[in-house]
Amino acid sequence: MKNTKKETEKKINLTIDGIEVSVDEGTTILDAARQLNIHIPTLCYHEDLCVAGNCRVCIVEQEKVKSLPASCATPASEGMVIHTNSMKVRLARKHIVELLLSEHNADCTKCYKNGICELQGLASQMLTGDHMFLDLVPDHKYTIDMFNTAIIKDDSRCIRCQRCVRTCEELQGVSALGVAYRGNHMKISTFFEHPLFEVVCTNCGQCVNRCPTGALIERNYIDQVWDAIYDPTKHVVVQTAPAVRIALGESLGMPPGKIVTGKMVTALKRLGFDAVLDTDFTADLTIIEEGNELLTRLKKALLDKDPNISLPMFTSCSPGWIKFIEHTFPEFLGNLSTCKSPQQMFGALVKTYYSQKRKLDAKNVVSVSIMPCTAKKFEANRPEMRSSGYKDVDFVLTTRELGIMIKQAGLDFEALPEEHFDSLMGASTGAAVIFGTTGGVMEAALRTVYEVVTGREIPFEGLNITPVRGTEGEVREATLKIEKTKPEWKFLDGVEVKCAVANGLGHAKKVMQDVKDGKANYHFIEIMACPGGCLGGGGQPIPTNKDIRTKRKQAIYEEDMGMPIRKSHENPDVQLIYKEFLGHPLGHKSHELLHTHYSPRKRY
Repeated sequence: MKNTKKETEKKINLTIDGIEVSVDEGTTILDAARQLNIHIPTLCYHEDLCVAGNCRVCIVEQEKVKSLPASCATPASEGMVIHTNSMKVRLARKHIVELLLSEHNADCTKCYKNGICELQGLASQMLTGDHMFLDLVPDHKYTIDMFNTAIIKDDSRCIRCQRCVRTCEELQGVSALGVAYRGNHMKISTFFEHPLFEVVCTNCGQCVNRCPTGALIERNYIDQVWDAIYDPTKHVVVQTAPAVRIALGESLGMPPGKIVTGKMVTALKRLGFDAVLDTDFTADLTIIEEGNELLTRLKKALLDKDPNISLPMFTSCSPGWIKFIEHTFPEFLGNLSTCKSPQQMFGALVKTYYSQKRKLDAKNVVSVSIMPCTAKKFEANRPEMRSSGYKDVDFVLTTRELGIMIKQAGLDFEALPEEHFDSLMGASTGAAVIFGTTGGVMEAALRTVYEVVTGREIPFEGLNITPVRGTEGEVREATLKIEKTKPEWKFLDGVEVKCAVANGLGHAKKVMQDVKDGKANYHFIEIMACPGGCLGGGGQPIPTNKDIRTKRKQAIYEEDMGMPIRKSHENPDVQLIYKEFLGHPLGHKSHELLHTHYSPRKRY
């Protein structure tokens, strides 16, 4: 009989706090303890990142060993006897935390992460009380980088755990952050200590999401939004991205993966927004424009044999990805879809179509968006995003910031009734909802493109195009053969459309290098800057890990399946806006408001 992998795995037997446990070979002491539900505190450790063992907060005592090993970096060995809560361990951990606090600006009540700071939590848990070490904060020449429109970096709150460095290098392949100097002068810095806005930082916010303190935070626009709401001369419109509705609940005490769309709409109305609309509306609009753009490029390349057509075409709705390609692969900017992101399409239409329909002066309309992404803050401030004649999106708030506003307003979120988005740019489809997860844009586009070309629904059960549904940690590839087309699309009959889906800029880098080296032959590529797509965005509730992202993903597909309309081209509000305002896809008005181009940026 052939052995299974499980049967052949070597088991390690050890004892932790008097409890015997058997674990797979290679399991760390930390993971072995977690199997027993024994909590060992950590700071530099993060499930998404490689082990560093920098902070030493997770130390344990091993019998017959003099030193205290870091449990996150020490593999379990046969017969090992571990104590996680001895006096020696507790005193050592307390001193480690006190040492960290001696160089940390601990003005917690003024810190944005007050209440969710991991260092603050450990200090409270260990009752550090009066510091036994000198306060070294005044002796350090700490700097605060506040020049970026998306992320603030405050060195005085940094504990040098290097989570941000590992995130930027390992997950994202960007390396905008690194370790500079040595000893007590060591700090987290950028290339030649330039501000974040001058280096290759993509503003994705993954570093913010993993920073255990307030050293890296998103730029906060909450007060500006409150001011606009309280201003009687302003008409404040808010849009919400698909990934917000399946994560907002986490900021308000609800479990991961809870769909809170109706309660979110109610909360926004009670906060005082004049109109609560849905970014999903322009996600559907993006599919119409982007799908037609892809078909146009394919026609020119395959039928007209135009050598100047840039294929593969890349999606353009992830602003972190846009800045990444501007810095790293600027020669492929022509391959980007010219479509703006749904956020920016929405902003342009709010200041034009919406204002006209509501008989409002656009200068008095304030456009606010709630996004799972810190890079959206940067995107809204791009000079390209003023096609309405005004700043298309005035303020961008993250999911976390909306959670704060709801708490500030004293709303009992779980007790709120469920309401619907307002009409006029409030209707959407399931295809738009899945924009919130990796592979979603590709799937939504294929649902529409296939039906436009063939007149038939795409041949997947329940419209679920599982081959392009991306997963974390890999680049997804799929081929769709087009058959029995309409007469006007005859040139596509028999064509196998090759697609790729990547999430996380580290994977995007791999795909781009393959395209550059001629190793990949795709027609259409979807890239999302963050692990798992927007549901794992840098503005989502903390903590975010693979298990939480998986639950959010399941919620997004559940929301899609529950929608009455699941194809973008069937959205009646989208059909209406073309009839009343835009004319037709890729037309003059659409080009003016919904499309843009980007420019190369220096790598260094």
